[in-house]
Amino acid sequence: MAAVIIVILFAALIGRLAFLQIYQHDLYRTLSLNNQVRIVPIVPKRGLIFDRQGILIAENIPIFSLEITPERTPNIENTLSEIHAIMPITNSERHQFSKQLKYKRRDEGIPIRVRLTEQEVAKFSLEKHRLPGVDIAAHLIRYYPLGESFAHALGYVGPISQKDLLEIDQAAYRGTNFIGKVGVEKSYEAILHGKTGYQHIETDAKGRTIRVLNRIPPKPGANLHLSLDSHLQLSAFKALEGLKGAIVAIEPETGAVLALISKPSFDPNLFAEGIDVKTYRSLQNSSERPLFNRAIKGQYPPGSTIKPLVALKVLELGAVNPDFKIFDPGWYQLNHTGRLYRDWIFFSKRHGHGWVDMEKAIAQSCDTYFFTLANKLGVENLHNIYSRFGLGKATDIDLVGEASGLSPSAAWKKRVYNEAWYPGDTLNIGIGQGTLLATPLQMAQVAATLANRGHRFVPHLVSAIDTHHNDQPIETLPQEIPPVIIKNPDHWKLVINAMKNVVHMPGGTAYRISHGIKYQVAGKTGTAQVFNLKQNEKYEVNKVKAHLRDHSWFIAFAPIENPKIAVAVIVENKHSKTGADIARVVLDSYFNLKPQETTLDTSGEDETEVGGAEHSE
Repeated sequence: MAAVIIVILFAALIGRLAFLQIYQHDLYRTLSLNNQVRIVPIVPKRGLIFDRQGILIAENIPIFSLEITPERTPNIENTLSEIHAIMPITNSERHQFSKQLKYKRRDEGIPIRVRLTEQEVAKFSLEKHRLPGVDIAAHLIRYYPLGESFAHALGYVGPISQKDLLEIDQAAYRGTNFIGKVGVEKSYEAILHGKTGYQHIETDAKGRTIRVLNRIPPKPGANLHLSLDSHLQLSAFKALEGLKGAIVAIEPETGAVLALISKPSFDPNLFAEGIDVKTYRSLQNSSERPLFNRAIKGQYPPGSTIKPLVALKVLELGAVNPDFKIFDPGWYQLNHTGRLYRDWIFFSKRHGHGWVDMEKAIAQSCDTYFFTLANKLGVENLHNIYSRFGLGKATDIDLVGEASGLSPSAAWKKRVYNEAWYPGDTLNIGIGQGTLLATPLQMAQVAATLANRGHRFVPHLVSAIDTHHNDQPIETLPQEIPPVIIKNPDHWKLVINAMKNVVHMPGGTAYRISHGIKYQVAGKTGTAQVFNLKQNEKYEVNKVKAHLRDHSWFIAFAPIENPKIAVAVIVENKHSKTGADIARVVLDSYFNLKPQETTLDTSGEDETEVGGAEHSE
């Protein structure tokens, strides 16, 4: 009986072995391979970024980082404590690790320390056997050699957040810890990132690599060639030293952006390494707003810079002829009992500008003359010409987050405030104040449109893309948009000649910058008010708090007959340097000239307009 039982059990054992070895061979072979074979993502090399001269302005540099793979780490808290005993871990590094631990795959390495020194690498290598799931990994990290000067144009890369994961193909970013956050890095993320590769590796029981079984190489991201000129960008950045404001320079014939500056700025390399909480909060909460891109997001009343547009519209409609004159006593009145709208010159020269025609009104920025024109045109005609030049809508530049500004109308005021439009509102927007708002980028496009006598292009930063598939980068073609058509070409000539007089004729509001100038500039000054003045209140800059002082605008293009550069400058809260002073430095730099020191000519000093305007940024 015992022998029978033994035979039956032995037969059952043989049967079970046969079942496992033959019928379930594939299942257990797969389970065995899963224990031994890991699929490891290979991060693609991020595309490089060059300026128009081929200067490298965003590159990748090699670093070593310490990473923890949760799936292979028995106790993460104990592991962190042991790592801390070997090399200190800051609270910020723990915070970043904890954030990524919540949403990263458990089979992916999560960095706990980046930029390890050679000594730290050596020290950890001696202790690695005690820390399963902890590895030293070699990575390429983004580096911006020109730092702050390109921060708002290039943007930066930063750690992938949970919000980012909701917007991207997570499989395409396996193994990647950083992604473009703002600027060109964000706008062109899809082609800069490249395509992730994979390799199948066989490991031993301790997770050590034995051999690579299969490898699918990554595809590097495309290289970008920008229209920005490093020499011009650095000169413009230096010109705004110690000031708040923005500069945008455009090539009129293509829309290519030559320089884009916002000050104050920040070091984008802080984000590329994973910025600590304390540093980020100090940038975010700073009253200087260094993270705010004033060039594309700052919205200011454009002031007198829009007067050439008003002149073009009134001439186009035939509401006045080019010789139309008024006598300016220093103020304008809608009716005999109404309030006085003061000309900016009233408080320095009580008699006003005297007899003024259109050219003189533009050159000396006579508010009274343009109050008169604005009243003749009405709000809808002003809204029409501003919109045709691109105010009130985004330029569609290849950067994310651009503000649209505002070209107000009676319908807009009724819709937003449920209020009627008043004649005083028309006077205010007729001199670029009130609710009219524009960005420096929009005003640079206005300057370029004037330079082109109406032809318009979409501003762009990327001029060519190198996908590594062709011998030559693929150039991006200029994108022309509906032009501003003025039936009588002589009207362009009149307005541009008046803008020339702004700079080159005594009495012009930017005549101060003409000293030693070696090229002809057409320009227009402007002032953006930050607060309302009462009817007879005088603006005295020394008595006004710094943050409430007017902003100084200047738009220009040069040379007049064959324009190569159009520029818009805004300097917040007026200083001794005006927008015109800064623009002169930028133009000299473009034409490879040594910037001249400007001399103050009070007969052509920048205006400070008054008119009950409001300011919003």
